[in-house]
Amino acid sequence: MIFANRRAAGQELARELLARFPQMATENPLVLAIPRGGVPVGYEIATAIGARLDVFVARKLGAPGQEELGIGAVAPGGTRVLDHATITMLGVTDEYIERVTRDELQELERRMRRFRGDRPPPCVVGHAVVLVDDGLATGVTARASVAALRGVGAARLIFAAPVCSPEGSALVASEGAAVVCVASPARFYGVGAWYEDFTQTTDEEVEELLARAGTREE
Repeated sequence: MIFANRRAAGQELARELLARFPQMATENPLVLAIPRGGVPVGYEIATAIGARLDVFVARKLGAPGQEELGIGAVAPGGTRVLDHATITMLGVTDEYIERVTRDELQELERRMRRFRGDRPPPCVVGHAVVLVDDGLATGVTARASVAALRGVGAARLIFAAPVCSPEGSALVASEGAAVVCVASPARFYGVGAWYEDFTQTTDEEVEELLARAGTREE
């Protein structure tokens, strides 16, 4: 399946989520989208199930010269997950890992300030949380996010993405989250290969969708 864009993918994913969890709309769930690309997807899910929408900022640690290949990820609360097998295979040094961690933590803080301002983090205690991204490849960003959300008391976690690699899905499921995908192709190639339009989502688009969701919830 090829998705036209993130919004269309989010609509397909919302249908899949409700088919798997038909009671979801009555559970007062919280949709947390990983910016930037996860926000258009998450907006459609939040609209479909009548949920609140917020962002959960996590950052992939890209491999040297291959930034799209994740060797780890960082999330709020000091959470860091490393893919030791990939690190060993590529011969990535400790110095590089620490440097890219510092860089991505700075970007995480920038995005937190940009998208959340002074608002406190959403309370996840006792809530069903749907964590959304525009795709799942290695799974490191989702794993870091799940670990961080577990650490602050999320009652039940569902990770949802339009397209997921089988390997990434298995890793996220091993962290205790249910995984919902529309497509899980054996030959994955990369998230962008499954979208006709995979134009990078901008900060401004994220802010617009968050504002629109906040207006809808008032």
